[in-house]
Amino acid sequence: MGEIKIIGTAHVSQKSVEEVIEAIGEWNPDVVAIELDQGRYNGLKQQQQNPDIEEILHSQNFNQLLIQWVLAYIQRKIGMDVGVEPGAEMKAAISETEGKGIELALIDRDIRMTLHRFWASMSIIEKLKMFYALAGSLIVADDASEMIDIEELKKEDFVTVAMDEFHKFSPRGAYALITERDAYMSYHLLQLAQTHERVLAVVGAGHRKGMEGFLSNPKTLPPMSDLVATIKTRPWGKIIAGAMLVMFAVIILAIIFSGVGTDVLLLALFYWVIIHGIPTMACTLLAGGHILSAITGFLISPISALHPLIAAGWFSAIVEAKIRKPRPSDVKKIFAAESFSEMRKIPLFKVVLVAALANVGSSIGTFAYLIFIFPILGVNPEVVLSTGFENMWHSITNLFT
Repeated sequence: MGEIKIIGTAHVSQKSVEEVIEAIGEWNPDVVAIELDQGRYNGLKQQQQNPDIEEILHSQNFNQLLIQWVLAYIQRKIGMDVGVEPGAEMKAAISETEGKGIELALIDRDIRMTLHRFWASMSIIEKLKMFYALAGSLIVADDASEMIDIEELKKEDFVTVAMDEFHKFSPRGAYALITERDAYMSYHLLQLAQTHERVLAVVGAGHRKGMEGFLSNPKTLPPMSDLVATIKTRPWGKIIAGAMLVMFAVIILAIIFSGVGTDVLLLALFYWVIIHGIPTMACTLLAGGHILSAITGFLISPISALHPLIAAGWFSAIVEAKIRKPRPSDVKKIFAAESFSEMRKIPLFKVVLVAALANVGSSIGTFAYLIFIFPILGVNPEVVLSTGFENMWHSITNLFT
C-alpha cells in the first residue's frame, strides 16, 4: 500500500496554488489526484461540449440548475474580488502534472449525481432554508473582498466549525454534498495507493478531515453502490398538488350544495383563476420574463394547479425560450458572468429563472386561495362547509333509498 498525502486548499487562494506547486515539486508523487470529475475537468480545460438546449429544457431540473449556477457565481465572484480565478489550484495541479509527466487522477463524483443526491435528500424545510441562504450569499458576494479572508477559510478550526454549522443547517444536504464525496474520493485514493507508492490528493479544505478519517479506518466507508445510486424520493410535489386539488374540489362542492347561490360559485371559480394567475405572472416578470411568458403563466397556472403532472413554469419557459432563443454557448457565458445582473441578461439563465419563479408564483396562488377564498367571498366557511356536507350527504342517501 502506497503513501497518501492530502493537501486541503481554498478554491480561490493564491497561497493554495503555491502550496500545490511546491508539494508536487518537493514530494515527487507518482500520481496527483484532484477534486474534479470529468465534466468539471473538461470545463477547466475548456474542452466541454456545448449542451443540448432542448435537453436542458425538457429535463425540467430548473431548481438544481439554478443552485449550480448560483454557487458557481458566488465562488467566482469571491475569486475575482481577491484576484484569483476559481479552481486555480486545480489548474496548477493539472499544469504541473502535465509538465513533469506525472499521472493525473480525477477522483470526485460526477457533479450531476452529487446535485441529484443533494437535492433529493433534503427535506422541504432544508430546501427553503437553502434558497434563503443562497439569496443572502448573492448579496454578500458583492462585498466579498472586504469581508472574507481566504486564508482563514483553510484553517482547521474554521473549517471544522463551518462543516459543523453546515450539518446543523442542512443535515441531509451536508451529508450528500460533503460526507458522501469524502467517502467517494477516499475510495479512489485507496485504489490508487494499491498501484502507486506516492499519491498526492488536492482537495478543498472542507474535505480533508473527513477523508483522513475514512482513510485511517476504511471499514467505516459506506458501500460505493450507495454513493452512486439514484435516490427514489416520495413525489411530495404530486402529493401536495393532489391534496390541494381535493381541497379545491371540496370547497366547490360545499359551495354548490350549501345553497349560497350561483353567484358565489362563479366568484369562487373566478378568484381561482385570478389568485393563481396574478402571482405566477408577477413572479415571471420578476424573473425578467417577457410579457407573453407572463401571460402564459397567468393562463396555465389555474389549470396546472389542478393537475399534478403539469407545471406552469414549464409552459412559461417554453414561451420564453421561443422569444429569447437561448444558445448552447449561453452556458459558458453563465459561468463567465461577472455579476448577477449580467447572468440575468443571458437568455438561457433567464429561461430557467422564469421556469423556477413561475412555479413559485403558482404555488403561492394555491396556498393563498385556500386561505383567503372564504373571506374574499364574504361567507362563513363553517356554515358553508357544514351545510354543504349535510346537503351533500342527504343527496347521496336519497339516491340509494
